[in-house]
Amino acid sequence: MSKNKQTVKATNEGLAKAEKALKRLYETQLGLANNLKGSVGRSTIQKFFKGEKIQVDKFKEICTALKLESHWEAIAGLTDLPSSVDVPDNNLSESVKEVEDNSIDVDALVQEVREKVTPYIKERCGTMRVLDMTQPIGLDNIYTEVNIFEKITGRTRLGIAELEQNLDVENFDRFGLGKVTQKRVPGLQAVEQHSKLMVLGKPGAGKTTFLKYLAMQCIEGEFQKQRFPIFITLKEFAEAPEKPDILKYISQRLSDCDLTDADVKAKQLLKQGKALILLDGLDEVREEDTKKVLNQVQEFSYQFHKNQLIIICRIAAKEYTFQGFTEVEVADFDSEQIATFAQNWFQSRKDPVKGKRFIEKLKENKPIQELATNPLFLTLLCLVFGEAGDFPANRSELYTEGVDVLLKKWDVKRNIKRDKVYKDLSLQGKENLLSHIALTTFEQKNYFFKKKTVEDDIADFFRNLPNANTAPKALELDSEAILKSIEVQHGLLVARATDIYSFSHLTFHEYFTAREIKERSAWAKLAEHVAEKRWREVFLLTTGMVRSADDLLKLMKHQIDTLLAKDEKLQQFLIWVEQKSKSVEARYKSAAIRAFCLDLSVSPVLSLSRDL
Repeated sequence: MSKNKQTVKATNEGLAKAEKALKRLYETQLGLANNLKGSVGRSTIQKFFKGEKIQVDKFKEICTALKLESHWEAIAGLTDLPSSVDVPDNNLSESVKEVEDNSIDVDALVQEVREKVTPYIKERCGTMRVLDMTQPIGLDNIYTEVNIFEKITGRTRLGIAELEQNLDVENFDRFGLGKVTQKRVPGLQAVEQHSKLMVLGKPGAGKTTFLKYLAMQCIEGEFQKQRFPIFITLKEFAEAPEKPDILKYISQRLSDCDLTDADVKAKQLLKQGKALILLDGLDEVREEDTKKVLNQVQEFSYQFHKNQLIIICRIAAKEYTFQGFTEVEVADFDSEQIATFAQNWFQSRKDPVKGKRFIEKLKENKPIQELATNPLFLTLLCLVFGEAGDFPANRSELYTEGVDVLLKKWDVKRNIKRDKVYKDLSLQGKENLLSHIALTTFEQKNYFFKKKTVEDDIADFFRNLPNANTAPKALELDSEAILKSIEVQHGLLVARATDIYSFSHLTFHEYFTAREIKERSAWAKLAEHVAEKRWREVFLLTTGMVRSADDLLKLMKHQIDTLLAKDEKLQQFLIWVEQKSKSVEARYKSAAIRAFCLDLSVSPVLSLSRDL
């Protein structure tokens, strides 16, 4: 057969050798395509493995990537294929080949590495310290079992009507707004079921704590004791001197733990699938490092596919899908998890009585209990309660601190700098934007709102800023990026279904609504809603934010008088109360007597309605 052909195809025997090399080196055709970095298209690779003709130079490139460059002519049928063609295993060292020949005791090597990395893992993963904690706390003292959703809630294809099903916008269960009906799976169970896992979650959902827990369980022999754990913060890896690849980085960490011949031993064990690779904070990687890290992680997962890999990342932070990985979501805490965490927290501080009181007070306060479903906020609540022995009487102060944590403190305390997509808005500017969105949607009874609606609200806000670029296309692009940033960086707006958003907690929706009313001094607007139950928390928060609420109270009284004047039965009732109070001889003020008669008359009715 002529060797001067412009196109060639692999013979059946040649394909068998190529497929064997593909499986050993890249696992899939996509893995090979990623390695070739676009020099050979996926369609060309598919033709190669179908035995179809492709250009000679592309044929050679594929064979080179498969470590078969010296046999490309034979694979194409241009020369005879040798009776034995070795399929290299990605240039493995002789020591690795010895492992495959079972000449090295792999289990003994695993135990050697586990002993070396134990102090490092315990130092790195054995404690947690967040927010204003003055000292770290042992993970085993505080850890609460994490639950997992096997479907990402923000990607479900539900409409607003379905999300609001059985929801009375005037009289609702606060927890019904964010309630997810899908089954919860224990975190460890999810890890055991999937060798490659991407764990997503909102800010403060407990993702890193979960990853640390897995490392500790592994090193203590409670989970996957046949492997050794490697905990990598991806931001540190991306910014490491000399920019090593993941294999080299792991070798360096093992060498730091005084493991001799770390390069050789790391590759030996990784090829045998003896590592639990825990990759923390994909969303925290700088924008300029993102592409490199994504490619490195994907390539590493192909090359060392026998190991268990777990990556954690904030929901919606990266528009990227890792081939071969299953994506799951960390679920919010339920009431049982909240109680367990609080009991552990105060027990670790030798104050179990305060822990019991914390849970009792939390049950009495639904808005604060709603925030406690997020582990970060639950930690904040424990800190506040631990100092004062109670929650603040003025809840707006507590919510202000919670908002400050999400907008600024949470990243600052971990030395993380996010991309500036807010047009350099100050902290107050970000709060103004969220307040604008909150009041607009709350007035319209929109607890859930379409992506386009909130993007229009964002565009409207920026359109009114000084020196704003009011070009429609610029506003449209900026609004989309800003919405994504609010979701990823702060978690104050979250996707409840595909292209449908809400505030992460109704408490924050109410807080920002109250803040906007306070900033505008829109007392008359608020007073109009004095008879609407769903505005109750907004009234309380607004009065807590202002130095004097006299003007608001006067408007509320005026609005109540107006409502009473229009209701004949209420007028008759109030006349009866007035007459009844005058018939009583007592040393109290007449207003106090009227209030007593009113309460005496109304209380049995309310009690009866509750019984019914």
